[in-house]
Amino acid sequence: MQSNIHKGTMSKTIFGDLDLLLEHTDSKFSLVNIATKRARQLNNWIRVQQQPPMDRRETYASEPLVDQSDINPNKPVSIALDEISEGRIAYQRTKEGIK
Repeated sequence: MQSNIHKGTMSKTIFGDLDLLLEHTDSKFSLVNIATKRARQLNNWIRVQQQPPMDRRETYASEPLVDQSDINPNKPVSIALDEISEGRIAYQRTKEGIK
């Protein structure tokens, strides 16, 4: 089986490069929790954007932190992972979980 990925370069996949993602978190567990929480926020933003402008109420929906012309709004988890890999998501570990 021949690979389309040349040595030294990596194509962008749905989940990106795991090593790159882990550079921005302290563990795989934190990565999953951060991505899940952020994907929920993005899903809320997507839902609000689909409503007519007159029906939109002020919400806590957070728009994507990556280039919006490059994203697929049907993939909030992919958007969240892209944001994490670019270092745009800050988090704080607490006793209760991730903030």
